Amino acid sequence: MNYELRITNMKAMVNRHLSLVFFSFFLILSSGVLNAQVKSSIDSTKIKIGQQITYKIEVESKPNSLVVFPEGQTFSPLEMLESYAIDTIKKNDTYNLIKKYGLTQFDSGKYTIPRQKIIVGDKTFFTDSLKVEVNNVVVDTTKQGLYDIKPIIEVDKKGSDWWKYLLLTLLIVGVIGFLMYWLIWRKKPLTEAEQIALLPPYDRAKLALRKLDESHYLETESIKEYYSELTFIIRKYLDEKVYDKALESTTDELITRLNILKESNQIELSKEDIRNLESILKRADLVKFAKSAVDVELAKIDRKTIDIEIDHVKEALPEPTEEEKLLDEKYREELERKKKRKKVIVTVVIGVFLLMATFVGFGLKYGFNYVKDTIIGHDSVELLEGEWVTSEYGFPPVTISTPKVLTRVELPLPDEMKAQVTQTAFMYGTLLDMFSVMVTTTSYKNLGENKIDLEKVSEQSLKGIEAQGAQDIVVLRDKFITPNGAEGLKTYGTLKVKNPITQKVQEGNYVLLQFTSENVLQQIILSYPLDDEYADQMIARILNSVELKKAEE
Repeated sequence: MNYELRITNMKAMVNRHLSLVFFSFFLILSSGVLNAQVKSSIDSTKIKIGQQITYKIEVESKPNSLVVFPEGQTFSPLEMLESYAIDTIKKNDTYNLIKKYGLTQFDSGKYTIPRQKIIVGDKTFFTDSLKVEVNNVVVDTTKQGLYDIKPIIEVDKKGSDWWKYLLLTLLIVGVIGFLMYWLIWRKKPLTEAEQIALLPPYDRAKLALRKLDESHYLETESIKEYYSELTFIIRKYLDEKVYDKALESTTDELITRLNILKESNQIELSKEDIRNLESILKRADLVKFAKSAVDVELAKIDRKTIDIEIDHVKEALPEPTEEEKLLDEKYREELERKKKRKKVIVTVVIGVFLLMATFVGFGLKYGFNYVKDTIIGHDSVELLEGEWVTSEYGFPPVTISTPKVLTRVELPLPDEMKAQVTQTAFMYGTLLDMFSVMVTTTSYKNLGENKIDLEKVSEQSLKGIEAQGAQDIVVLRDKFITPNGAEGLKTYGTLKVKNPITQKVQEGNYVLLQFTSENVLQQIILSYPLDDEYADQMIARILNSVELKKAEE
């Protein structure tokens, strides 16, 4: 059968997932199922178009048995409207499980509900097929009012809700942006402490003296605390304007330093000013460390003296040079840059945290691999979540759902076979793409008594795939039954494909479905990447969608 060597010129395709789960599992514990009984029935064999019938499956089994009922559209050509909950009736040492389905059909005709697969423990049972007749609804046209045909009107296509998600995203981003601006970037009103910190040293010292006057130290005779505040004010001022170690120096070290600065003409401070400062500082030391008693009035005089000496120190200081002013300006600019840099760092940290929290949240809900592949991009994810197409290909038609529409291609036939063979092929992708779908229908005119041997055809197809560059093909075979009861051969396994350009070897899976009816051979060839969960889901969805129709239908 050289015609099969042509089948593997397929152009197939890469991508998509989410398997339609074919059976729902109902746990009734687990154990053996000897003597289990399965029966099926319908409440009516004749219905009108759109009328619902009830399809009932009864399973009698022992306790602790796992029972699996069919789910999904396995009743085609009838359509399942509803799957009811399982009723359980206990009879002595057995359970009677009753599962009901609501079915209907919207076209008149005679239909056969295909056998349904029931799994009880490790045994598989099939129900009997049932026939249903769907009749037209009789309308008495003599009593039916007649009206003119209405003109054709345009129907607005229902749009997607993408704009809702966009608005929600913009709202969330806007709220986060506003909060970050309000809490981080907004120029906030200065606190009292910040306002005081911005004052020049002289103004800060004068303000500190006024606040000391407002304190209640002298009223409560807290002399020690009073002198601590008073001496800190003068030391802080001297530290900023005269000697940068005034706060940490002892009284003797500070006075010595002031005398040196005076003698070196670095500060025009009189000896009397220095003596006044020395006297007050030493008195404060006695109060703080020797617990010496000082009259409140003397403390007030020392406060006035410190006020005067602050003025004298300011007058004694030389005017700042342009270089010093420039250094101050640069210092303020550096402080501003540090604040801005801090805001940027905080903003980046918060942004990264929000992104990570979002990723983790969606990862926990949908799976981390799925979120990663959605963000970065994954061919299989794009195909799986795209708009799938269900269509019929060839004649007799093969109905199949695929991520993309299959394109008709012409497969070359030898001249001597053209008169005897008619072949159609539809495909998406290529074998090198590692994800591909191909549907072929081959009709033979004069086979005589010869019948199509599916296993031999399968061997020829595999040789054709091997001729196209496939290597190390692992072959497994099994019977395949479509949802509407058509039986065929399933050949599947793994293979390796070598790219003739890059010389790179890719590993993948393949599935070959073959069906025969009289002089017709129908084939579905799938290839998909190895260890790709999205591709696995796509293949499962495709296999669950396959349906065959006879030529006379």
